[in-house]
Amino acid sequence: MPSASTEAPTTVGATASAPATDSRDARGPRDSRMAPGGPGYRRMSFALFLAGVATFALLYSTQALLPLVSTDFGVSASEASWTVSAATGGLALFVLPMSALSERFGRRTLMTASLVVAVAVGLLVPFAPSIGALVALRAVQGAALAGLPASATAYLAEEVRPKALITAIGLFVAGNSVGGMSGRVITGWVAQEWGWRVAVGTIGVIAVACAVAFRLLLPAPRHFTPGSLRPRVLVRTVRDHLSNPLLRRLYAIGALFMMVFGGVYTVIGYRLTEAPFSLPQGIIGSIFLVYLVGTVSASTAGRLVGRLGRRGSLYLAGGTTASGLLLSLADSLPLVLLGLVLITAGFFAGHAVASSAVSHTAVRGRAQASALYQSAYYVGSSAGSTMGAVAFHAGGWGGTVVLGLLAVLGVVTITVFGSHAARVQSRRKPAPAH
Repeated sequence: MPSASTEAPTTVGATASAPATDSRDARGPRDSRMAPGGPGYRRMSFALFLAGVATFALLYSTQALLPLVSTDFGVSASEASWTVSAATGGLALFVLPMSALSERFGRRTLMTASLVVAVAVGLLVPFAPSIGALVALRAVQGAALAGLPASATAYLAEEVRPKALITAIGLFVAGNSVGGMSGRVITGWVAQEWGWRVAVGTIGVIAVACAVAFRLLLPAPRHFTPGSLRPRVLVRTVRDHLSNPLLRRLYAIGALFMMVFGGVYTVIGYRLTEAPFSLPQGIIGSIFLVYLVGTVSASTAGRLVGRLGRRGSLYLAGGTTASGLLLSLADSLPLVLLGLVLITAGFFAGHAVASSAVSHTAVRGRAQASALYQSAYYVGSSAGSTMGAVAFHAGGWGGTVVLGLLAVLGVVTITVFGSHAARVQSRRKPAPAH
C-alpha cells in the first residue's frame, strides 16, 4: 500500500477558525492546532486516553467472565460469547450514523453523550435476569459506545497538527488497551470473590469516573465546522470512501487484525480453566495484564512507521501476531503467556498504524472514513468472538489458532497486493516534462 502522507490536509474551516493572535511569518500562516508540548495537548491526550479506557472496559466487560456467565445461565461458550459479540456488533452497526451526528453536533458533544448512555446501561447490566436480557443490554451499550471511536479520531485529525497525529491516535488506542486490561483484571478478581454481576457493576462505576474526567478535561474544538445531516450527502461521502482502494484495504486489515484479537481473548479464559492449567478466575483475569504491551506498541506506532514505513510496520505487526499464535499452542503456561504478549503487541501496533493511515488518507468526511474503519474493525471483533468460540468448541485451542493464522495471512496478502498496486500506479505516472 502506498504510504500515507504525514501532511494530510485538515477539514475545511481550520484556518478560518484560528485565533486572531496567530500571525503569518515567512513560511505562511502559523498552525494553531495542538502539538506535543503546546497548550491543551496534555489535557486533550489524557481526556481521550480516559475515553479509550472507558470504551474498552465497558465494551469487553464480560469477556473475561464468560466461563462464569456460562455456569450462571447454563449456556455453552458459543452462546455466552454473544454477550461480547452483541456489544461489538451494536457498535459496528451504529458507528456510521453516529459519525454523521458528530459532523452536525460536534465531536465533543457526541462523545460525551455516548459515554453517558453507555455508562447508564453498564449500571443496569449486573441486574440482567437472563442470557437474552444480558445480550440485549450489551447490544444497546455497544450502540451507545459507537459515538466514541470515529468521533475521537476525527477530533484529533481536526485539532492536532499532522506530524503529531499518529502519536495522538496511538495514545487513544493505548487507552483502549489499558481499558481492556484493567477491566479484565479487575473483573477477574472481583468475580472470584463476589461473582460476575458485582464485577461488571464495578466496571460501570469506574467508567462513570472516566466519563466525568473526560468531559472536564477535553478542550473545546477550535477547528470543527458543522456538516450536513442530509442522507444524500452521507451516502455520497460513504460511496467516495468505499471507492478508494487504499481505504478499502485499510478497512479489511483492521477487521482481520481484530478477528484474531477477538477470537483469542474470547476463548482464552475457557482454555485456562481447563487442564493442564486449571487456573482460578482471579489469575485468569490477571493474564490480561499483557494488555500493557499493547499500550506500549500502540503509543510507539508513529516511530515504527517512521523507521519501517506503513507497509513494513504492517508486515512486522502481522509476523509478530502469527508468532504469538503459534507459541500459544504449547501446554506450557510461560509459553502461552509469551504468545499472548506477541499477539497483543502485534495487534495494537497494526491497529494504530491502519487507523492513523485512514485519518491521513481521507481528505473530506474524516468522521465517516474513521467510522467505516471502526465498523469494519468491530465487525471483525464480533465475527472473531463468535467464530473463535465455535472453532474452540469444534477443535479446541488449535481451532482458534488456525482461525487467527488465516486472518493474519489475509493481512499479509492485502498488504502485498497494496505494494503491487502502488508500483503499478507509479509506473503509470507520466515522466516530468523537461
